[in-house]
Amino acid sequence: MDGNDMTNSEQRTGERLETPRRSASGSATPPIAPRSVEDAGLDEQMLVELIAKILYLRGSMPLIGLAQQTRLPATITEGICEFMRTSRLVEMLRRGATSGDADYGLTEHGRARANEFLRKCSYAGPAPVTLDAYAKQVSAQSFADMRITHANVENAYRDLVVRQELRDLVGAAMNSGKPMFFYGPSGSGKTFLAESLMRLIRGTIYVPYALIVDGEIIQVFDPVIHQPVTTQSTQFMPSSIDNRQRADGRWVACRRPVAISGGELTLSMLDLNYDRLAGFYQAPTHLKANNGLYIIDDLGRQLIRPEELMNRWIVPMDRRRDYLSLHTGGSFEIPFDVKLVFSTNLSPKTLADEAFLRRLGYKIHVGAVSESEYEQIFRGVCDEFGIGFSGEAFAWLLDTHRREERPTFACYPRDLISHVRDYSTYREWPVNLSPQLIDWAWHSYFAEQ
Repeated sequence: MDGNDMTNSEQRTGERLETPRRSASGSATPPIAPRSVEDAGLDEQMLVELIAKILYLRGSMPLIGLAQQTRLPATITEGICEFMRTSRLVEMLRRGATSGDADYGLTEHGRARANEFLRKCSYAGPAPVTLDAYAKQVSAQSFADMRITHANVENAYRDLVVRQELRDLVGAAMNSGKPMFFYGPSGSGKTFLAESLMRLIRGTIYVPYALIVDGEIIQVFDPVIHQPVTTQSTQFMPSSIDNRQRADGRWVACRRPVAISGGELTLSMLDLNYDRLAGFYQAPTHLKANNGLYIIDDLGRQLIRPEELMNRWIVPMDRRRDYLSLHTGGSFEIPFDVKLVFSTNLSPKTLADEAFLRRLGYKIHVGAVSESEYEQIFRGVCDEFGIGFSGEAFAWLLDTHRREERPTFACYPRDLISHVRDYSTYREWPVNLSPQLIDWAWHSYFAEQ
């Protein structure tokens, strides 16, 4: 490529930024492996430090093993190792029939320098990707490009009791570029509906192990949030000769992520987490959730005021980008391609003003289910627990709801039948539903008014 054709970002990072492609299935195609250090957008000294730390922690390794650890092609890894040999940081312990068949280990000087590198930053994982490459990939696999149809919703909810009105609202809201807001009484099924959204998301995305920003490492891949998928096109093969079509091993093929935060969420958790002892950062949850869902459950139960938490999202929601700060004082922009989903038992009007509520897009009230839906849920729990359904016991339960004027919320059947099972196990009885056992479960479950 002629230098005059390079974008500003390419000139700044040195990385060869090709526009990521999408496949016909809606999944993004994997980033292409770099052919040189310049293609990777990385500083040669950073790779020297990374390889030195890996050898310090793991001992001598073959070249292919080092390539597997750094997730870089063997040609790049070999070049760095040769540079380190001339600097007397490593020595070749064994040479095979080819230049790539060699084992490397640290010299005494190399061990001393690696110890210094580890004290500065202990990260010794796969090589990071640049912020520009990350922004391009997030755009190429945007959540907004995934379309949800009526057939998708019906198929995903075919074994769930969700009334049609709610299904239609959820389907439409998933196609919007705005957050979703579930609200209603405790126990009505808001969390269940929010978590059921993961049935609707699909497609393979690519998540980097780590980012590098102004020389600082930010770990992004999180096995708690990211579920890797393995296909022939995404396997990393460092010994392959042809780099032109090989996937970049610094990225992990994953399902679209679903992150969930509850009452533990604080404002500080939405910023970079710098570990001073380790010398590198952990990405905040919403960065890890890019191209997927971020469910904030029990809004209002956090230690901070709901208004503070909601206001934190104004800029990301409006501009589709967020800003994070490094401990050195610098700040940078990251893409915000997250479907925010809020769930609360508080009234929306008590959480934010009208201007903010407009930004939320879809406000979906979740209340009591009908008696027929309640019976479907009750029967489903009986089947799940292997307990025979009793029409007499269920009729008694409905009469009790009416008599005590308690709504038929979706959570009650599972909770009540669990009490029956617990008591029957304690008494060493077969688990058979009866009005008497439902009555016992009712009074052990609900507090006296």
